[in-house]
This record gives sequence, C-alpha cells and structure tokens, in this order.
Amino acid sequence: MATLESLQAKIQKLQMQAEALAAKKSSAVIEKIKSLMAEHGLTTADIDAHAGAKKRGPKPGAKAAAKSSASAAKYRDPKTGATWSGYGRAPGWIASAKDRSKFLVEGNAVSSAPPAQKSAKAGNYVRGPQPALYRDLKSGATWSGRGRAPAWTASVKDRRRFLIAGQTEAKAKPTTVVAKNAGPARKVAAKKSVPIVLSAS
Repeated sequence: MATLESLQAKIQKLQMQAEALAAKKSSAVIEKIKSLMAEHGLTTADIDAHAGAKKRGPKPGAKAAAKSSASAAKYRDPKTGATWSGYGRAPGWIASAKDRSKFLVEGNAVSSAPPAQKSAKAGNYVRGPQPALYRDLKSGATWSGRGRAPAWTASVKDRRRFLIAGQTEAKAKPTTVVAKNAGPARKVAAKKSVPIVLSAS
C-alpha cells in the first residue's frame, strides 16, 4: 500500500516532467516564430502595430490612465508609505486624524479652512464633543451637561455650584424637577420656568 509521502513524491516528479515538456514545446514554438519573422523581415513592433490597428475603441492604456488619475493618491502615511485617494472608507492611519493636511501628498491642495459648523438654533442638536460646563470640586472631573449625569452631580438638585467659572447655566440644558404625581398644569408650569442665571465674578 502506498504511503502519503510516496504519493506526494510521485506527484512532484510528474509535475517536474510536465513542466519540462511544456518548456521544450514552447521553445520549439518560439524558434518557429523567430524563423518566420526573420524570413518575412518582421519585428515585434510590426506585430504590435498590426494588432493595434484591428482593435477599435480607446488606445491601450488610455482607460488605465483615466482610472489612475481619478484615483491618484492624495494622502500618504509618512510611517509606512501607504496611500489613500480620499474616496471611500478612510484607512486606520488617517481615520482619527483631525487635521489631514499633514498627510497630503505634494501637489494636492485641500482647503485649509475648517468645515463650517451648523449654527446651534433652538431645538437643533449640535454633534460632537461639547465644552465642559460643570466641574467636580473634589476630583476635578468635568461634564458638559449632555447625556447621563455623572455620579457626583446625579443626585444634586441644584447643579449651579458645580458650574465652571465663566460658564452660565443658560448654556446648559435647563433641568427642571417635576414631582411624580404632578398634574398636567404643574408639568406645563415647570416647562415654562426660566432658569436663574448667575454670573461668576
């Protein structure tokens, strides 16, 4: 019974024989082509010109040139040399960069003006990180007034004592506390209440 190693050795030997036969056959064909070209006084340039004349449509390489100009590298990673065209999903080395101009390839200019932020109108939510409005006096931890309140201010009814100097509570979302069993009139009154603004001096 044949073992795996002996079968693999036979396969390898047969592959080498097949490669040798293919090389011998192809060298014979190449010699025949060379003799025909010499007999008729042809060169490879003549063959290329003749084959190109029969094809219709754009010249060879024109499509590739158009494609390469559309996807030319605009950004380069200085560490690895990896490039990115600026289209599609950003690679990891540039995805978290706030200023991508330092990755620009020479000759590619991108407007250095930062993108215009939407003005914060009443009722509009401004995305992204917000400035800190509150600071814990003991630990120094800060909170913007957005999202879930941290433990140091979650149970406090009046958060004004945690305001950072120069900040006003009007910038923060007004927090109104309504009793659990309050009727509709009480809830409306709570919504209409205006927060008291203290100025830090």
